[in-house]
Amino acid sequence: MELDLEKLSLRELRDIRNKVEKAISTFEDRRKREALAAVENAAREFGFTFADLANAKPTRGKVAAKYADPSNPESTWTGRGRKPRWVVDALDAGKALEDLEI
Repeated sequence: MELDLEKLSLRELRDIRNKVEKAISTFEDRRKREALAAVENAAREFGFTFADLANAKPTRGKVAAKYADPSNPESTWTGRGRKPRWVVDALDAGKALEDLEI
């Protein structure tokens, strides 16, 4: 559809602009509804509802402790994330990380 905008009146141009703005604002909503319907259908194929899957939290297994504080064996560290203060202190005191292994 080819429009010759030069031949349209100001009123017709504004009407077209309003229709285009409305179409743009509703486009994303329509696409979200389509995506949601597709997700719900896919979940149903596996015997779930979308709500079942949306509320499911991924499970992560616990990581075993790899290091222990020599002065307090109940203080442990997996070796992941930020080093606990007792690890930093032991390393500063000249110990190697291997010295702290369980």
